[in-house]
Amino acid sequence: MSDESTAPEPTPGTRPVVVGVDGSDGALDAVNWAAVEAHRRAAPLRVVTAFAWAPERGHPGLREHYRADLLQRAREHLRTGAVTVAERAVSGLRVCAEVVVGPPIATLYEESRRAQLLVLGNRGLGGLGGLLVGSVAVGLSAHAACPVVVVRGEDRDPLSPRPVVLGVDGSPTSEAATAFAFDAAAARDAPLVAVRTVPDSTIDARIAPLIDWDAVLDTQRTLLTEHLGGWADKHPDVALTPVVVRGGAATALVERSRAAQLVVVGSRGRGGFAGLVLGSVSHGVLHHSHCPVAIVRPDTAGAGGPA
Repeated sequence: MSDESTAPEPTPGTRPVVVGVDGSDGALDAVNWAAVEAHRRAAPLRVVTAFAWAPERGHPGLREHYRADLLQRAREHLRTGAVTVAERAVSGLRVCAEVVVGPPIATLYEESRRAQLLVLGNRGLGGLGGLLVGSVAVGLSAHAACPVVVVRGEDRDPLSPRPVVLGVDGSPTSEAATAFAFDAAAARDAPLVAVRTVPDSTIDARIAPLIDWDAVLDTQRTLLTEHLGGWADKHPDVALTPVVVRGGAATALVERSRAAQLVVVGSRGRGGFAGLVLGSVSHGVLHHSHCPVAIVRPDTAGAGGPA
């Protein structure tokens, strides 16, 4: 493993699944999930640790050999920890592991440019500390050049028989997430639950009792089914269940995540899923989902194969 990545630019068919690790238990959960995902995609797995202490930024008084010792320990820990987990998860999997000098967000962003999927743990320490609640996961979800999966929740089994859940708002930008979710469900031989919400918090309390909510939900369910019809035709083996509920999008998706193996959301939208990555919905799902969460930006859907 070297300090700098020198691998040639991969073609789409050979792009790796990249997982960022820091030595925490959450990172190792992400490695296990990513290893199975890489095998499912017939792709190599690339395990990356960001080593943020560059020579010119060394703390005054610390000798260069101390930095070299820390770097070597990071490499050994990567080899004996994350790589071992990946190899145990999938026998014969192609695994490349590297300690890359640089700050975590910038390092993983660069990795995402050559990846078909970027996988992160739900929390961390050291160089990738605060993956879930800090700026790393949010920043990468908003800007990574490929879809991002944050592995969190109680059900982190990559071979789970549970359904894939998709958040749908009907906007053109949600089509990338829809494609990703159908591919993910097909690859897993899992059912797909597509969720659309009808927000009611902004409706005047005097008018709300006059609304025929059953009729509203039935109409929206019909529209959702029609909207997903083309995707369902492309994936006839995927059992699709359209669900329309009243209330907030984040609450609905978190509740559905209790019985899901993966929740898929787009990075931006309108209505119930407006501002998905940088707004309250994404924060709610990333903080409280009971299973891994995939965030798909419109311009990243073609970065790789099915999730």
